[in-house]
Amino acid sequence: MGADAKTAMKVDVTEAAARRIARIVSNEAGKTALRVSVEGGGCSGFSYKFDLVDTRNDDDVAIEKDGATVLIDDLSLVYMGGSVIDFVDDLMGQSFQIRNPNAVASCGCGTSFSI
Repeated sequence: MGADAKTAMKVDVTEAAARRIARIVSNEAGKTALRVSVEGGGCSGFSYKFDLVDTRNDDDVAIEKDGATVLIDDLSLVYMGGSVIDFVDDLMGQSFQIRNPNAVASCGCGTSFSI
């Protein structure tokens, strides 16, 4: 895999998201990471799923930052390559948001997208 392909498959986690993930995981006994995956469904075709987990799978890519670990399986990474995972706290509330350059459309809730 060339350098461009590796960069395209990379997912970044902002400092705000890393801090929030580390705080959430530390409050959940036995949990060690946040798993982010892509599933079929949602109002735009695909949706993101967030789970707290205690184990890594063989096909997981681990992103570690500021004491937080995010796990993404190989298949989901195909749809998420180049994305940035952020945590936003604004007038609309608090949420994890994924800025995905592969998405050509997304829904208003920000958890569903199409490519």
